[in-house]
Amino acid sequence: MTLDEYQKAATRTLSARLSDKEKLLDAAAGIAEEAGEVLAHVRKHLYQGRELDRERLAEELGDVLWCVSAVATMCDLELSAVASLNQAKLASRHPVV
Repeated sequence: MTLDEYQKAATRTLSARLSDKEKLLDAAAGIAEEAGEVLAHVRKHLYQGRELDRERLAEELGDVLWCVSAVATMCDLELSAVASLNQAKLASRHPVV
């Protein structure tokens, strides 16, 4: 599945009862909320000695991805374009030596 295919599939799950502004705010806030859940899993693994639950971590990362996709959709951005821009930025910061 490509990023754009994922985005298209995820877009159909946006809440129809929210306005576009509400969808944008809900998704942007969701990024922070879901990232916090990712952090909690990693922190418990590293500092509390818990086994890393990779399946649960993947679920939470998927939730972050959904929120990023929703923000991109509400702002008329394609995930593939966002990824390409980010890759170009990273390549300029960390050139191959």
